Amino acid sequence: MEAAGKEEISVEDEAVDKNIFKDCSKIAFYRRQKQLSRRATYQASLDSATIGKDSTKFQIISETTKVSLLAEVYGIEGNIFRLKINEETPLKPRYEVLDVLTSKPSTVRLISCSGDADSLVLTDGKGDLKCNITANPFKIDLVSQEEVVMSINSLGQLYFEHLQIPLKQRAAKENKEDTSVDASQEDQEDLGLWEEKFGKFVDVKVNGPASVGLDFSLHGFEHLYGIPQHAESHQLKNTSDGDAYRLYNLDVYGYKIHDKMGIYGSVPYLLAHKLSRTVGIFWLNASETLVEINTEPAVKYTLTQMGPVAAKQKVRCRTDVHWMSESGIIDVFLLTGPTPSDVFKQYSYLTGTQAMPPLFSLGYHQCRWNYEDEQDIKEVDAGFDEHDIPYDVMWLDIEHTEGKRYFTWDKKRFPNPKRMQELLRSKNRKLVVISDPHIKIDPNYSVYVKAKEQGFFVRNHEGGDFEGVCWPGIY
Repeated sequence: MEAAGKEEISVEDEAVDKNIFKDCSKIAFYRRQKQLSRRATYQASLDSATIGKDSTKFQIISETTKVSLLAEVYGIEGNIFRLKINEETPLKPRYEVLDVLTSKPSTVRLISCSGDADSLVLTDGKGDLKCNITANPFKIDLVSQEEVVMSINSLGQLYFEHLQIPLKQRAAKENKEDTSVDASQEDQEDLGLWEEKFGKFVDVKVNGPASVGLDFSLHGFEHLYGIPQHAESHQLKNTSDGDAYRLYNLDVYGYKIHDKMGIYGSVPYLLAHKLSRTVGIFWLNASETLVEINTEPAVKYTLTQMGPVAAKQKVRCRTDVHWMSESGIIDVFLLTGPTPSDVFKQYSYLTGTQAMPPLFSLGYHQCRWNYEDEQDIKEVDAGFDEHDIPYDVMWLDIEHTEGKRYFTWDKKRFPNPKRMQELLRSKNRKLVVISDPHIKIDPNYSVYVKAKEQGFFVRNHEGGDFEGVCWPGIY
């Protein structure tokens, strides 16, 4: 029997303080897209579409701003389609992700089955897949065996904010056509058009807002997975009654479970599965991204009026996925399966497979937050020897640094890091520091030279053995 008055302890006591992290209501580009996307209707100019060896190109014109976008549709080996949408004449190049695809994907020439000013049907001529493009309003249907598998922009949520000249320069130009977001002056601060504040942080947008967004409707699908990393259920949930899934890398201590806030990693890859087919969406965008999911359940029968006779029609379930990113372009790969194995092969064809891990990484790794000083390291190491427990690697967390600055040592607590590492190396053990998992180091960089001078021992992110800093999750 427990002692009377014993204080109960809950994991919630150490849960994250969500006031120091953004939810959707505090993210300006999310508020803009939710408020303004319905005003933006786009029409494709298909009569001037050009079908080339690598891609089919056509304009998409906003009926609101009359500014045109350039759309490109690619056929890629292995039943993959790629859609890119960018400004036709941007003020300056918008950021495109360069270092995720293992190589330039091999394209398959798309041919036109039929087409006019109102629609265009593309196929690779090999399989049963067709890409049906509708002009007004702009929409793309991915069709397999005469059945629509996926629709793009069927909800009209294509959203693209154009780069603008800085405010100071705009004020100096008269009679300049205004292509900014349709918002009054008093709304600009709330919508974070040129400046966004959160706590003591201020994000100044020199060229104004630059977010993009697009919706995808998955027909007959209600089981979706992916877009890690979240402390949520394996199957993705509807977001209609709460926050969207956030893809934004955060080092969250004591994160809350069953929550869609971003934590340590982000992979913008989503998989949808049903008995007859599996498909995937790979949204190639490195900026902060929010994903909304809404599943409409199947309806056995619905009444439709067909002339004087009321008929019964079965309605399939459908899941709508709305991607929204803070900047960049729209660059999305549609992985058409049809089996789960096929989708994984298609994704690995684009991004590569897991590298063979170095032998030392397969042994026991000792880590805690945090070792106090060099003496603490020596005592822990000696303890393993005393109890005859083998281990290969000891990890140091951020506290080994000076003021939490990477590639530095706290000189008071770690006065001789080289000697400390040589002690472990003499026993065929490694001392590895935890640093930012998203930085890649080139051995020619001056920061590498400085790190080496400071006594760091580093593993190449590609698995090589030059000295430097080792990042968790890369090997």
